[in-house]
Amino acid sequence: MERRIDFWRERQMLCGRCDHRWRVDLDWIDRWRQTKETCPGCGMTCEHEDSPRVTLDSGDPALDDDRVAQFPWYHTSTQPHWPTRDFDPAAVLTPETRRRMGGEQRVAAWAARQRAKALHVGTYEAAVHNMLRRIRDQADQRSQFYLYRVRLKPSVVVGEGWLVDPSNFVRDVVLDEVCPPGVDVSRYLNYHEDPGGLSLALGRDAIASVQRIAVPLPDTWDGGWVREVVAALEGVSGTAVPAAGKPARFMPASSSRAVLGRELGASLAGRLPVNLQAQFASAAKFAEGEDPEQWARRTSSLFNLIDDPTRVLAALDQQDPREVRERPVRS
Repeated sequence: MERRIDFWRERQMLCGRCDHRWRVDLDWIDRWRQTKETCPGCGMTCEHEDSPRVTLDSGDPALDDDRVAQFPWYHTSTQPHWPTRDFDPAAVLTPETRRRMGGEQRVAAWAARQRAKALHVGTYEAAVHNMLRRIRDQADQRSQFYLYRVRLKPSVVVGEGWLVDPSNFVRDVVLDEVCPPGVDVSRYLNYHEDPGGLSLALGRDAIASVQRIAVPLPDTWDGGWVREVVAALEGVSGTAVPAAGKPARFMPASSSRAVLGRELGASLAGRLPVNLQAQFASAAKFAEGEDPEQWARRTSSLFNLIDDPTRVLAALDQQDPREVRERPVRS
């Protein structure tokens, strides 16, 4: 049972001062964040502590406890086997890193804190948004990402109501704080990815199975757009040219091809919802010396994750589910 995917949908706002509720599009939210819009009820701008914020749509079907486990949920990660059955965050630490952390006792305490974190799943839109945010903010542009479709166990116990996004400044959530004994899954209002949508905090034991594909899919690119931009890129010089008016030691030279590639990526980003444009432009940035056709295919496929997700869902449908077995300790 898939929910309708719509990156462009309107969002609901709630004013913290006057409790006025109203619906807006993403362009309105973008203007509001620049103090160009105000609450229609009291005139509040975004600069105040209790200013209007995106809130949950009362019609969200995942508010129905009985339907939470019926929906597929999504997650993006650079881990090819998420969620791992026997998660050992200390396994990748070198002896030098362990010494710098203060020895094995402190490493064990750190690993226990990592295992105590909740997992996060959300809408398809939130999963794609999360990937783009990581590419921009965590230098993951060259990392291989995977999109997971997550099925919950039908027997999961869903926490009552929903929470305001419980993440800390690094987006971590302690599982036991949001899922106390007797609760397997807690819903929360996501402010960061797919703002206004419901996401879930949960442990591995709540997951029945996952399906995985590598993204972006190599065969979902727009052939016409790819041919046009490859011809344009190959028609200009790949030789570095110093920026006009700037001494070379202060401004790295960019080739005409790289400049054009970045312009083409930015142009494609401009066709997306405003809240994804900066992240997409960063993910689609053309690098010096990059192969034009490889870049064009990847960029077009990345665009179609948002513009036309039907082929992505079809690719997931073809994947055999991988069962996520229970572990003795939630982590």
